[in-house]
Amino acid sequence: MFAILPISNTYQFLGLLHVLAAIVAFGPLFLYPRLQRSGETEAIASMHTKLVLPALTLVWVLGMGLAGVGEYDMANTAWMTTSILVWLATMAVSWFLIRPSLTDTSSAAKGKLAAGIGVTHILLIVALYLMVFQPGGSTFKIS
Repeated sequence: MFAILPISNTYQFLGLLHVLAAIVAFGPLFLYPRLQRSGETEAIASMHTKLVLPALTLVWVLGMGLAGVGEYDMANTAWMTTSILVWLATMAVSWFLIRPSLTDTSSAAKGKLAAGIGVTHILLIVALYLMVFQPGGSTFKIS
């Protein structure tokens, strides 16, 4: 089953925006270590607060829109509830581990940045698995 079902044009449009927001939220993280090594700490700190964190917030807003338009029963959809918990963990790691280490050039900060990015990528893989395979099944019924 595909995650973006052909339920309605609104649902598919929200799905497209949801995926694009996720790309914007996670894509820059692949560049952070290289930019930090080249001394671009202010640029990546700015990118993180002005682009990545708002995009992560949009991922949640659009996901909730998808749940509403798709008429999912969130209380009985474990993959969706788990996805929200994964999103909360991603936001916490991004805010408390990655963000503070962006402007610090110490070796401890570089280690925190690397750990934060690694954890974020693992959380991304978990979220993608949940979105694509919907373990436990979906409670949505196509009419």
